[in-house]
Amino acid sequence: MNAKLIFYPVLLQILLTLLVYAYLAVVKSRAVRLQQVDLARRALDGDAWPDSVRQVSNNLRNQFEAPVLYYALALMLWALDGVDAYSLGLAWAFALSRVAHAAVHSNYVPRRRAIFTFGCLVLLLMLIQCVWALGFG
Repeated sequence: MNAKLIFYPVLLQILLTLLVYAYLAVVKSRAVRLQQVDLARRALDGDAWPDSVRQVSNNLRNQFEAPVLYYALALMLWALDGVDAYSLGLAWAFALSRVAHAAVHSNYVPRRRAIFTFGCLVLLLMLIQCVWALGFG
């Protein structure tokens, strides 16, 4: 199997993060235009923004939490020559779970939590794959 295939889902995660950045710029611009933000406080206080902006900002912050572990695990699998169909499937499952998590990033916490939990379980399986590739399995 071509080990470089592990980087396609990684690129999807990076693209998702960039798209959320772009969307945040749009909702912030809209909030400023509609005078929904305290301009004097916006640089120092996230509460200065309306909930619609804070929601997208939280979504963006989430793209730098569990995905950091994903990047490290994907790189480890590649470096350890541990990329196989199983680990590649896990990498895609995680990236797609992040797309789903970003898409349902609303105030309905149970659905978001279920998707987040699924992604964390995938990370755990990727970790086991890395341990296996290191020869501890």
